[in-house]
Amino acid sequence: MSKEVENVKAGGNSAGYDKKLWGGRFATGPSHDVITFSTSIGIDWRLWEADIDGSIAHAQMLAAQGILSTVDSKDIVSGLNLVRQQIATALDIGENPFPKDVEDIHSFIEIKLKEVIGITAGRLHTARSRNDQVATAFRLTLAREGEGLMTELHKLQETLLERAKAETETMLPGLTHFQHAQPVSLAHHLLAYFWMFDRDRERISEWRKRCLVLPLGSAALAGTSFPLDRQRVARDLGFERPCENSMDGVSDRDFAFELVSNLSLAAIHLSRISEELVIWSAPEHGFVELSDEVTTGSSIMPQKKNPDVAELIRGRTGRALGALVQLATTMKGLPLAYNRDLQEDKEPVFYALDSVRGSLRLMKFMIEGASFHRDRMRAALTGDFSNATDLADDLARKGVPFREGHEVVGHVVRKCIESKLKLEDLSVDDLKQIDSRFDADSKRVLSHRSVMNARTSEGGTSPAAVAVQIAKAQAALQLKT
Repeated sequence: MSKEVENVKAGGNSAGYDKKLWGGRFATGPSHDVITFSTSIGIDWRLWEADIDGSIAHAQMLAAQGILSTVDSKDIVSGLNLVRQQIATALDIGENPFPKDVEDIHSFIEIKLKEVIGITAGRLHTARSRNDQVATAFRLTLAREGEGLMTELHKLQETLLERAKAETETMLPGLTHFQHAQPVSLAHHLLAYFWMFDRDRERISEWRKRCLVLPLGSAALAGTSFPLDRQRVARDLGFERPCENSMDGVSDRDFAFELVSNLSLAAIHLSRISEELVIWSAPEHGFVELSDEVTTGSSIMPQKKNPDVAELIRGRTGRALGALVQLATTMKGLPLAYNRDLQEDKEPVFYALDSVRGSLRLMKFMIEGASFHRDRMRAALTGDFSNATDLADDLARKGVPFREGHEVVGHVVRKCIESKLKLEDLSVDDLKQIDSRFDADSKRVLSHRSVMNARTSEGGTSPAAVAVQIAKAQAALQLKT
């Protein structure tokens, strides 16, 4: 969570901003309980800068189209920039400029604009509704947050890649079903997560293009009779294009749903690597020691060093997954077009976004400071039979059908277990007693180092294959910056 977010969560003071932008129709206003229940500025304040940017682009377009005078447009733009400066200054010094009793951030900015430039502020809302205004600010805010998210993913990938470069010769058990399967290099293992996060970064990049579809100009739901230039506004704000349908423009939240879905996948990837760090740091494994900066002790057991950050990252996966369910539940039954239910779209998205971004930063920090114990990893391979497949492959190279070779090696493994022998300790004679087709080459393939080095296929775990993979990883980081 950013310092700015923390400051605002402390809550702002009431400043009398209780006049509604829609009050003319009503003899009385909502009750205090209704106002408290329905006010959204505690969440949507985060749209403030995008809302100002959208309003500036809208005002400039209105002037270019002859809908507003040039003087009015300049006054509005100047006033909005002054409001921007006031808000930014307050946030920079740790103050919360957003009062509790204002309906939402969009109302607040319009009221502040009126304080600065007077009644001319009321002309800004020509040819727009809060429906398209909110959707525009939300999309623009999330697209900008997406840039930061891709940066965090990129930094974590860089860290994983740098750690992998030093571990191409480091062996540890590769697991399936959480049982020893075949030896792999630690570099190969770390790079598996590199590619997970690369897909996450790629998804965010692709999502941003779909997010940057401009709703502004849709008005409440049916468009407007004013001659707008929506293409200009889209260009000015950095959107890909205006939305094609005004009803869809104000009611679509696919962009929010897709982002939370992408965040959920990233959170799951973070959870998986966290789980492994927790397991690897246990004394039974001793594969890694996490730095003191990301661990804590016990209030009663002085010897403990608990992997708290890894556990918290793993636990916070539920935030992103919960946000996904919450947003889906909000959206699933909404008829066209805008419904007030859509006010509930922002909290789960920002909740998931803050959680995942914080987790990415701490995972990078945790990986940077981790000490890998190569000797413990190598020792864990001793006598684990993860070299058995290569013995079957040796028979296959001699013309034995693999299924037959598989069965033969199964007998070898069983004999070792019964005799309390390690597979790699068997002599050529020992092997020949079980099957005469074994020879000196069969003995040579049993070294765990040989097993790992033999996996030279593209994407494999041998140092040679991993070197190629590292080059591809470096290229991927340069390609998607």
